[in-house]
Amino acid sequence: MSRYHRACLALFAAGVATFALLYSTQALLPQLSAAFGVTPAQSSWSLSLATLGLGVALLVTGPLSEKVGRTPLIHLSLTLSAMVGLACAFAPTWHTLLGLRLAQGVALAGLPAVATAYLREELPAGRQARAAGLYIGGTALGGMTGRLLSSVVAEAYGWRLALAAVAAVGLVCAVIVASLLPASRNFAAGPHVALSRRAFTDPALLSLYGIGAVAMGAFVAVYNAMGFRLTSEPFALGAAAAGAVFLVYPAGTLSSAVSGRLADRYGRRAVMPFGCLLTAAGLALTVPDVLALTVVGLAVMTAGFFCVHGVASGWVPVRAHANGVPAGQAASLYLFAYYAGSSVFGNLAGTAWSSGAWPGVVLLASACLVAGALLATSLRRVPSLLPAADGCSGAVSPAEPAGRRMAVAVSRRPGGEVRPLP
Repeated sequence: MSRYHRACLALFAAGVATFALLYSTQALLPQLSAAFGVTPAQSSWSLSLATLGLGVALLVTGPLSEKVGRTPLIHLSLTLSAMVGLACAFAPTWHTLLGLRLAQGVALAGLPAVATAYLREELPAGRQARAAGLYIGGTALGGMTGRLLSSVVAEAYGWRLALAAVAAVGLVCAVIVASLLPASRNFAAGPHVALSRRAFTDPALLSLYGIGAVAMGAFVAVYNAMGFRLTSEPFALGAAAAGAVFLVYPAGTLSSAVSGRLADRYGRRAVMPFGCLLTAAGLALTVPDVLALTVVGLAVMTAGFFCVHGVASGWVPVRAHANGVPAGQAASLYLFAYYAGSSVFGNLAGTAWSSGAWPGVVLLASACLVAGALLATSLRRVPSLLPAADGCSGAVSPAEPAGRRMAVAVSRRPGGEVRPLP
């Protein structure tokens, strides 16, 4: 197996583990609410604290990876987070569970902080967006696996065994990654750990951070509240049947892989707005109280979200490198914003559900998506930092109109391969 395919398969498995463990309690929110006697808004803290811990820890692990390397953090993160996940299954009280979930989020931070930076360093430029799409596809499959497995096991054996089952999936993925992931060849320790000022001033990076925050906020808000909607009237489904809705997640796996290929071919600026529109269309389909439409809407929304996130997360380290920003730092800041959006809007979804039922959740998610679409549109006006390469002329200047920038924001490599510029 080639080094490229080993890296792709290993990070695909790592993505599965990350999202399975991180979102293991999302399908269990109604059960946790009943088991511990907490409200829907309070039950969502079991997810919000995990994403909050992950987001804050990323501010440390990203810069740290510039010193200690990418692969050691990946291996440590996967093993430790799976072990904490197993401990969650034995939590005696609600506050103990919340504390363990916070710790699990911190433990998970080592992987997403460095995954896209690893891909940028170790893979050819023409394959980076495609590989990033496969990694994000793994996170989509992990999201489905964790939610579906936990809901099915919880209905038959209770929420504790459900969390233990997801932890076992995480341990298996950790073994796969340890066996397949190639050691870094091109990593060079950075000169310092302090955050680069350019990571906070580059307009494209700032827009990408914002897109990550609001897109994830809308996505998590919908899925956090969906369990309560499906187990309430007019649907009144059981826990396993409600959890089966997560079978739409392969739409995200497929869309992230396809969007990576499209981004390599047509440019990230062209693909991003389409993903935003697709996400909004899926959300609109969930409004009627028709189960089939709701499921289709979730599938479309999931495909759109992973298109946006797959393109954005792969774009950040490339843009950062072109602007002299350490890739690990920029990736960490993107994911900090991403998981901060998950924590804030995911928690607000409980309040929106309690006060306005499903229309209130749709209104919250719609506001996030409008903001994301505006930011995605603004990226079309931000010029590339890379000049045309390999003998091609036509470097982009800020004065050029958006259409011209899109036309020249690619470089033609030897042999005719077209490569999008950041």
